[in-house]
Amino acid sequence: MPLNRAWIEARIPHQGRMCLLDEVLDWSAQRIRCRTATHRAPRNPLRSHGRLGIACGIEYAAQAMALHGALAGGADGAANGAANGAAIGAAIGAVDALAGGPSRVGLLAGVRDVRFSVLRLDDIESDLICEVTLLAGDNLTALYEFALRDRDRSLLSGRASVILNAGGRLKV
Repeated sequence: MPLNRAWIEARIPHQGRMCLLDEVLDWSAQRIRCRTATHRAPRNPLRSHGRLGIACGIEYAAQAMALHGALAGGADGAANGAANGAAIGAAIGAVDALAGGPSRVGLLAGVRDVRFSVLRLDDIESDLICEVTLLAGDNLTALYEFALRDRDRSLLSGRASVILNAGGRLKV
């Protein structure tokens, strides 16, 4: 079964044009790599004044983190983790999967060591590859490293902290 845009939209809260990822290239309990061409779309919802600034790449990475959590924490993730002998206990949602519960909502709490190598994404001709790697996590938080690349170079990189089950713990 291809992990294409329709499959992605069924597993993360981002729908329609706000779903920025087109395809999962590969994934494991520790990382995920996704491909997208949405940065070139004139109707990309993150564009401002006809441009898509590089900081919007953080949203691409955040969606890849959410997708990683859905994969690593859901039934698909539990089966893949067991098949690969991987320890999925640290992955987002893994505690839920082991307990048989639903995937949790995550909140991007902060980013660190962010490096921008370009000013814009909309003028990048090739598809983008977004890769996130789970560095550490437990049932409350996760720490990811992320990178966004075109075919030749790194465009954006950094680390992100995610609060898990944010909907149940935060009162706004």
